[in-house]
Amino acid sequence: MIEQRPKGGDDSAPQRPPRDGFLARTATRSAAVAERWFPNTLVFALLTVAVVAIAAMGIGSGPAKVASVFGNGFWDLIPFTMQMAMVAIGGYVVATSRPIQRVITRLAQIPATERGAVAMVATISLTSALLNWGFSLIFSALLVRRLAERDNLRVDYRAASAAAYLGLGGSWALGLSSSAAQLQANAESLSPSLLSITGVIPFRETIFTWQSLTLAAVVIVVCVSIAYLTAPRGDSVRTAADLGIDPSDPVEDDEPRTRPGEWLEYSPLLTFVVVALVAGWAVQEFADKDPIVAISALNTYNLLFLTLGMLLHWRPRRFLAAVNKAVPTTAGVLIQFPFYAGIAAIMTQATNGGGDSLSHYLASAFTGVGSSTLFPLMMGAYSVILGFLIPSGGGKWIIEAPYVMQAANDLNVNLGWTVQVYNAAEALPNLINPFWMLPLLGVLGLKARDIVGYTFLYLVALLPIVLGLLTLLSTTLPYHPPVQP
Repeated sequence: MIEQRPKGGDDSAPQRPPRDGFLARTATRSAAVAERWFPNTLVFALLTVAVVAIAAMGIGSGPAKVASVFGNGFWDLIPFTMQMAMVAIGGYVVATSRPIQRVITRLAQIPATERGAVAMVATISLTSALLNWGFSLIFSALLVRRLAERDNLRVDYRAASAAAYLGLGGSWALGLSSSAAQLQANAESLSPSLLSITGVIPFRETIFTWQSLTLAAVVIVVCVSIAYLTAPRGDSVRTAADLGIDPSDPVEDDEPRTRPGEWLEYSPLLTFVVVALVAGWAVQEFADKDPIVAISALNTYNLLFLTLGMLLHWRPRRFLAAVNKAVPTTAGVLIQFPFYAGIAAIMTQATNGGGDSLSHYLASAFTGVGSSTLFPLMMGAYSVILGFLIPSGGGKWIIEAPYVMQAANDLNVNLGWTVQVYNAAEALPNLINPFWMLPLLGVLGLKARDIVGYTFLYLVALLPIVLGLLTLLSTTLPYHPPVQP
C-alpha cells in the first residue's frame, strides 16, 4: 500500500491512509473467509445430490427408486445446458470483437470526473446485462481497463471494478438472458415433471411486465447512485498503478498465413454467406411471429448473438479464437447442470408409499404461510439464502421451481411473477459470492477481496428494496392456472 504524505509541513512524516468503513471491513473479511473455506461449486452440487437423496429415503422412498429416478433424470436438461453455455459464449465473443473494443475505447474518454467514471461503468454494466450477462461482464471489465489507462483521470480501480460486476448482482436475471425466464418460456427446455407444474410462461408474463421493468429501473437507479456516492476521490483513490496492475492489453495481430489452405480462414467470404442466411431467416421469423415470442426462444436468441459475433470478428479465424477463449467460462454450466437435473428428478419423482415426494413436502411448507401476500417475501428471502450455497441461476431454479411453483399454484400467486421473485432475489447473493466474479477478476487482475467491500454495500442497500418491491408489486397481478403447450 502506498503511503500518503501531507500536502504541507514535514513531508517526511507519513500520513495514515484512510480506513475503510465498518461495512467495507466486514465485507472484506467475509470475502477472505469465502475464498479460504468455500469449495468449488461442483462440490455444492454433489453435496446437494447426497442431501436430497438421503432426504428422499427419509420420507420413505426406497434406495433403488431414488437411484433410478436420478439416473433417468440426469440428462433431462441437456438442451437447456447447451443453450446456457451458448449464452455465455455469444456474449463473450461479441464483447471481445475489434469493433466493440473501439467502442469501449471511445466510451472511456467520456467521463470528466472520477465519480462520473464509476457511475458510467455501473450504468453500462447494469443495462447491458439486461441484454446478455456474459457480454456485460466482459464489456464492463474491459471498459474499466481503458479508464485505468487515462493519465488525466485518477479512477479508483477497485470501485470501478465493483461497478463492472453490478450487472451480475443486480439486473441480469431481469433481462433477456435470465435462465429461469428463458427456461419457462421454452417448453422443449423444460423437464416433463416441471412442465406439468408450471406450464409455459412467455416473456410477456415475466421480464416484459410493467412490474418487472419497474423493478429493474429501481435497481439500476439505486446501484448507479451508490456507485457515484461511494467512489473514492482525492487521496483515497487507488488506481491500477497503485495496485501494481498494468491495464494495457497486448496487441494481438493475426498470425501470418503459412499455407494456401488457410486463405478461407482469413477471408470474410464465408462469414458474409452465413450472416446473410441468418439475416434472411430472422426477417421471416420476426415477421411470422410476435417479436416477444420470437426473441424468447433461446435458440433464436443464441443464433442472433453468435451471428453478430461472427460478423463483428469478420474473419473466421478471429471468431474461432474468441470462441476458444470463451469456452472455459462455461465449464461450470456444462458439468453441473446435469447434476441439478438429477436433483430435480429425485425431488419430484422419488415418491414414498403415499405417493408424495420431497417437492410435495416443501411446497406444503411454503403453502403453510397461508397468505398469497406474504409468499413473495418468504420465497424471495429463501432464494437469497439458497443463492449463497448454489450460485447458479438456472441450476438453482431447476431445484427450486418444482416446489415454489406448486406452492404458488396452491396460494393462487401469479406464476410469471413467481419467476420474477426468484430472478430478482437470486441475483443478489452474486454480489458477494466469489464464483461469478472469477471471469471479471481474471480480466481485471484482482482478487475477490479487492472489490467485495464495495459490492457488499450494494447488497445491503438492495436487499430490503428488492424484497419490499417484490411483495408490493405481487398484489397487482392476478393468478391464472398453468398453460400447457
